[in-house]
Amino acid sequence: MCGDATNWDEDAYRETVVREREIQTRTVFRTAWAPPYTSNLDTLLVASSDGSVASYSISSSVAASKLKNPFGFVNADTDELLAEPNCFVQAHAGPAYDVKFYGDGEDALLLSCGDDGQIRGWRWKEFSSSNYSVSSQGNDIKPVLDVVNPQHKGPWGALSPVPENNAIAVNTQGGSVFAASGDSCAYCWDVETGKVKMVFKGHMDYLHCIVARNSSNQIITGSEDGTTRIWDCKSGKCTQVIDPARDLKLKGSASWVGCVALDASESWLACSSGRNISLWNLPASECVSKIPTRACVQDMSFDNNQILTVGTDPLLNRFDMNGTILSQIQCAPSSSFSISLHPAGVMAVGGYGCLVDVISQFGSHMCTFRCQCV
Repeated sequence: MCGDATNWDEDAYRETVVREREIQTRTVFRTAWAPPYTSNLDTLLVASSDGSVASYSISSSVAASKLKNPFGFVNADTDELLAEPNCFVQAHAGPAYDVKFYGDGEDALLLSCGDDGQIRGWRWKEFSSSNYSVSSQGNDIKPVLDVVNPQHKGPWGALSPVPENNAIAVNTQGGSVFAASGDSCAYCWDVETGKVKMVFKGHMDYLHCIVARNSSNQIITGSEDGTTRIWDCKSGKCTQVIDPARDLKLKGSASWVGCVALDASESWLACSSGRNISLWNLPASECVSKIPTRACVQDMSFDNNQILTVGTDPLLNRFDMNGTILSQIQCAPSSSFSISLHPAGVMAVGGYGCLVDVISQFGSHMCTFRCQCV
């Protein structure tokens, strides 16, 4: 039986289809829990491919999930919530790739970086207490830090495009924020003055990741060139080059370093190279474990003496330090880019489809929600 097409609105239908496709293809690139010593410890920050940074109340999302699905069985295709953010900012003109906190408590700064080459920072107290406003798109919250990567001069004075920032790390004692950039350099910015303090040069290709080893006044970077480099922040010189692909005997396109992670003691370093992880004892400068994975690893984190990984398959993996897999948990995103661990043991996994999966320390799914377009 044919429907009545008298009032058919072709333009509205096309807009609806485009909007649905945009939602399905949006990606969460980074999640981060609110800093310690604040009143909103259950708040999760999300950096997305539309350039937004938004905060979500996990307790509210869990409550809403139980109302929608009282039996607790989650089907990622049908049962995810369209969550309403507590607050957001349109942080970047292009994808937002990372969020970090500089400091603890209400006086912390919320930092983000993105494809536009900027690093921006907001006072967490102001951000967390602001009212959600769709019309303002967060523009009423003014950043206290707003810096952009320098452009390089070419022939006849021509300037290069502004290189993107793919990841950031912080050192509060040194008053610094570090950026892994697309021009194969890492930059050290002074938080107070907003000026570049140091440029770390040596990689042959763009940087994917960066972590700060503050106990030794060092940073560690991972690059598309297949190496991980350890840098002295005082001199700006590279003190050690780690080549996971050489040690793992990898060849070809699987040799990039996609992510790195430090444990709490800053003595153990995990490096991902495609479908492999190498675990390094930094004081001994020795690779002690080689861990094959089912899919390419896109983010990882230490949980005491265990390693959590997510990647290009819908699984959250947990390994011990010897590379033995301890558990695998099905996740809502078909491909995940971020795993963040709450001090209470709760894990947040974000990825493709702008989905965030919140998993308890016992491995049960607390809620799954889809971030709202802004």
